[in-house]
Amino acid sequence: MAAASTATAASHSASFPAASLRHDARRPSCVAPAAAAATTAAETGLTAVPAPPPTPMLRVVPESLQRDSGCLVAGFRERGAGAADGEGFGDAVGEGGGPGAMEYLTSVLSSKVYDVAIESPLQLATKLSDRLGVNLWIKREDLQPVFSFKLRGAYNMMAKLSREQLERGVICSSAGNHAQGVALSAQRLGCDAVIVMPVTTPEIKWKSVERLGATVVLEGDSYDEAQSYAKLRCQQEGRTFVPPFDHPDVITGQGTIGMEIVRQLQGPLHAIFVPVGGGGLIAGIAAYVKRVRPEVKIIGVEPSDANAMALSLCHGKRVMLEHVGGFADGVAVKAVGEETFRLCRELVDGIVMVSRDAICASIKDMFEEKRSILEPAGALALAGAEAYCKYYNLKGETVVAITSGANMNFDRLRLVTELADVGRKREAVLATFLPERQGSFKKFTELVCHMR
Repeated sequence: MAAASTATAASHSASFPAASLRHDARRPSCVAPAAAAATTAAETGLTAVPAPPPTPMLRVVPESLQRDSGCLVAGFRERGAGAADGEGFGDAVGEGGGPGAMEYLTSVLSSKVYDVAIESPLQLATKLSDRLGVNLWIKREDLQPVFSFKLRGAYNMMAKLSREQLERGVICSSAGNHAQGVALSAQRLGCDAVIVMPVTTPEIKWKSVERLGATVVLEGDSYDEAQSYAKLRCQQEGRTFVPPFDHPDVITGQGTIGMEIVRQLQGPLHAIFVPVGGGGLIAGIAAYVKRVRPEVKIIGVEPSDANAMALSLCHGKRVMLEHVGGFADGVAVKAVGEETFRLCRELVDGIVMVSRDAICASIKDMFEEKRSILEPAGALALAGAEAYCKYYNLKGETVVAITSGANMNFDRLRLVTELADVGRKREAVLATFLPERQGSFKKFTELVCHMR
């Protein structure tokens, strides 16, 4: 999951600045001239009425919202600002011009994502269920062909492009999972794809994209710089920009996961736990599930240092984080999407925040449960489900956690193993500052020895 991509690119000159095209064997050495104006979202399936120019977003720091691990940060619905059980999510065009409930429902049911995606299995986590005293089911999106759910949204949008649009090609900016989803979708649809990734992207990730036949461009030191370049090139070459989350067709593609859960799991269901970055996955699942099973809670999970959705729900509007933690890089976004926030504000029951240590503990739990290694963002919902069940002493209920991805950087495994037992509260990490004076260390050892 990647940073927000809702802003419209500004007008630029007919050619790229020379400084933005540093020679690199892994990127095109020249840029084709402009072929046509950039395509709009209105040309692809579901459409949203253009909104007025956005006002500057409130800037906040993640630390401004503090909650115990597992404590639900209530959305507007839970605080009484919206109708219960999704009743406020009407059939007509939604507030802000987005599609209504019935349009999302029918679009999910008619989605073509299964041309490339599988119906991922829903598996009972027996060890975790016994430990927590609940029936914990795991929705295995980490088993998709690109090891992430992102394929669903990318293909659902791209499959609705006209032949002319496909011939002009697509472009996206991503640091990982969305890039692979777009690349595989382009391969299946027979169109050219350009994937812009930050220069800091690990080699294993951009090589995986290249193997799928896409052209990889390494540009910028951050995602925002990569996105700016991608939108500029989109305008210049007349390509279609495929956003990672903030588009109705992308949201609909992710919503097929909710449809599968409802079909696969019969009987009472307390809650579905969903990892949250830009909000596309949870918005799609909520749009479907709240329509057909309104009693089921939809609970998002965010890292405590990347909590843009939780803060946006608390403020009642989208906010921009001053900084964001990068450990769970798949959900490290500074601002959630406009359409995703509209849906989450009306449909989501709340957000749970978890620490980096808790995420590492859940990666280990998943390995012990299924012998699979999740990426940090992929284990986020599992960590949230565990924390929620412990905080509210939930017993005997049925819950589902979505394991959203398994594109783990191998060099990060050492840190995960070091922090996993801290997350389980079997070990503790202590830090101290020692003054540079004679005898300081001796005094420190005398203090510590009494703690045994």
